[in-house]
Amino acid sequence: MFVIIGIVLVFGSIVLGYTMHQGNLLILLQWNEFIIIGGAAIGSMLIANPLPITMSVLKGIMGTLKGSKITKNTYIELLQMMYELFQFAKREGLIALEPHIEIPESSSIFSKYPSFLTNHHAVDFLCDTLKVVLSGGVPANDLEELMDIDLETLHTAELQAPNALTTVSDAFPGLGIVAAVLGVIITMGIIDQAPEIIGHSVAAALVGTFFGILMSYGLVGPLAKNMEHTVNGEGRYLNSIKAALLAFAKGTPAAVSIEYARRSIDPGERPSFKETEEATKKR
Repeated sequence: MFVIIGIVLVFGSIVLGYTMHQGNLLILLQWNEFIIIGGAAIGSMLIANPLPITMSVLKGIMGTLKGSKITKNTYIELLQMMYELFQFAKREGLIALEPHIEIPESSSIFSKYPSFLTNHHAVDFLCDTLKVVLSGGVPANDLEELMDIDLETLHTAELQAPNALTTVSDAFPGLGIVAAVLGVIITMGIIDQAPEIIGHSVAAALVGTFFGILMSYGLVGPLAKNMEHTVNGEGRYLNSIKAALLAFAKGTPAAVSIEYARRSIDPGERPSFKETEEATKKR
């Protein structure tokens, strides 16, 4: 929602300020410039990235319009789920977790927490780590290293899409100059025409530079940064799972294990101790 508001503010303020200076909006509608810059930007992204990353960029852009899925309520649900899971393991024994982590979609525990179950990265991370814990013989330090490797690999992969979009954003001003230079070349070809024709041609060429800079700093760059924030937020979500799992593997009680997870949550999204206690008592 805020992304849409931001886009409206960026373009709205530019159009309003331009019209307040008695600017002619029709001059800004240079479709040939848009085709040159937009087409070259898309082409450069296809050249630089494999198709899966390009598709991830499109998916990420759509995701920015919906907003982040990781909220305070999401974290509360995660803490509830891990508390119930750890309590179940303490009551029934570790081996009782096996059917839940082998087929999480059919788990009577996980099915109560849809925000977790729909996060495939989180489900895989939790279940795969618990499988290692169930296998036994893995020291806590080695388990932590194993989880760090998993998280680092996943984080690097998830950052590929925002990094690809950032590269395109950085290219936009240069592509705008390319379009402007082409416009100047065309202007040189009609240098013997009337001054108003030459002036219109120069104005059209300058639109290319304007459009390239606007797209870079007003739209594409901010979208890439928003995608990066989303990836970092998902990384923090997984890190909270890691903190709880590591404490659980050391034999820490369930309530204390999820406290490790709660303390690792960003302060802006972290539920209070009382909120966490009340939420876990409901289960």
